[in-house]
Amino acid sequence: MEQRPVPGRTGGAPPRSAPEEPPADVRRRIPRTDALLRDPRLAAAVDRLGAHRVKAAVRQAQERARAGAIPPEQVPQTALDLLPGTASGLRPVINATGVLLHTNLGRAALSAAARQAVREAAGPTDVELDLTTGVRARRGRSALAALHARMPAARAAHVVNNGAAALVLAATALAAGKEIVVSRGEMVEIGDGFRLPDLLVSTGARLREVGTTNRTTPADYAAVTGPDTGFVLKVHPSNFRITGFTRSAEVAELTGLGVPVVVDIGSGLLAPHPALPEEPDADTQLRAGAALVTASGDKLLGGPQCGLLLGRADLVRALARHPLARALRVDKLTLAALEATLTGPPTPTALALTAGPDALRARAERLAAALAADGIDVRAAGSAATVGGGGAPGVTLPSAALSLPEPYAAALRTGPVPVVGRLEAGRCLLDLRAVPPEDDDRLAEAVRSARATAEGRA
Repeated sequence: MEQRPVPGRTGGAPPRSAPEEPPADVRRRIPRTDALLRDPRLAAAVDRLGAHRVKAAVRQAQERARAGAIPPEQVPQTALDLLPGTASGLRPVINATGVLLHTNLGRAALSAAARQAVREAAGPTDVELDLTTGVRARRGRSALAALHARMPAARAAHVVNNGAAALVLAATALAAGKEIVVSRGEMVEIGDGFRLPDLLVSTGARLREVGTTNRTTPADYAAVTGPDTGFVLKVHPSNFRITGFTRSAEVAELTGLGVPVVVDIGSGLLAPHPALPEEPDADTQLRAGAALVTASGDKLLGGPQCGLLLGRADLVRALARHPLARALRVDKLTLAALEATLTGPPTPTALALTAGPDALRARAERLAAALAADGIDVRAAGSAATVGGGGAPGVTLPSAALSLPEPYAAALRTGPVPVVGRLEAGRCLLDLRAVPPEDDDRLAEAVRSARATAEGRA
């Protein structure tokens, strides 16, 4: 059957493609905001993140479609991709720095028990109510009972919002208008420019410095202690070490001066630890005669940020009833996390501190082999981890790491799952001591995701 040519078309020539759709037609295909918000995925995001943030992401996605950067059909997914995982600006990271208590990363990671306790305490709780009698009860009584159970040498305990606050409360309640006797070798800077002398003077106390930078004897304290002395202060110089011709007075040598001896151990170690033989602990200091010990809860204790005050019942009672205590008190979430830390299973900090070098090396070799099979330039390497957070200065912990080309450091920090490592000898090291074994697969996937970006920067 003979085919007739189509008018306007030369014989046998292929048909011309349809003209491109005018931009106005493309804009008409962009989904409306109300329609997008009915998308089940975006509706769920509204419940999780709030309508304002979701609408802002929708508008950004629509603007990209109007500019021709994406087709209209991609607007819903683009809006979802623009949304953060949580309503907070804080992003969870994997700490592969080799610093167990990294201040810039929030120090101690809470245990699963503590995280669960925080979730359960997020709603109404009996934080100050006796459910049996229906009357007001002591705030945080179960957390304080747990702290006393772990620290029987302390006759009483009180909790404030951080370690520095614990020392400020002690100085305000016990030494305002009086002298605090302290060794010159213990006048430390605690980080970010905050200096202990400035902190103590702000409370209205006067500092009476004794001894020298490297040597202070019990006689130096005795020579100046008198009616104007609020207390003698011993501070653990937790972020530096002085070696050589040194002398410092022990707590037991100062208990006969007739004034309280307050010891700031800083790092939050409650009892001696075999891996940290030179790190002071609260139990030892109290048994040596300290009237009061102050410490941080988010360091070696492995709990939430808080300050611990442990010691004589009369002193702790005076601190707890001081007007400043109200301004420094902790919320129900901190109390819940602290109690679960004290009564629950070993914390991530405790597990990282006691991780065996052989197990760490085996993990590094397994991960390196899996990543190398994907063509990534990686190898297992020995490493040296530290405690950090102002604890155990000079102490290194044998560890193992993944060694990658240097460009991986920035690529991993900015990836979908941020990983923070460290640079050493021109390589990016991902130290595994502070990385829980259950995060190994996430770490490997983060390395794979960072590969293209890292190789592009090489």
